[in-house]
Amino acid sequence: MRRVKVDPNIYFDYKDVKTLQKFLDPYGRIEASARTGLTAKQQRQLAVAVKRARHLALLPFVSAN
Repeated sequence: MRRVKVDPNIYFDYKDVKTLQKFLDPYGRIEASARTGLTAKQQRQLAVAVKRARHLALLPFVSAN
């Protein structure tokens, strides 16, 4: 199980693709909060940011594999 040390004041911006990609698995799915170490509120903010980035074609919906 991979736990990432996360800043409690982290803010997820849909334009910051590099940060968002840290929380995606190789298939492009959002990692579970148990693996990322995010709180429930942070996990919801991450999901909204990823969905916005996907809608604007900043992130792919699925991986290239």
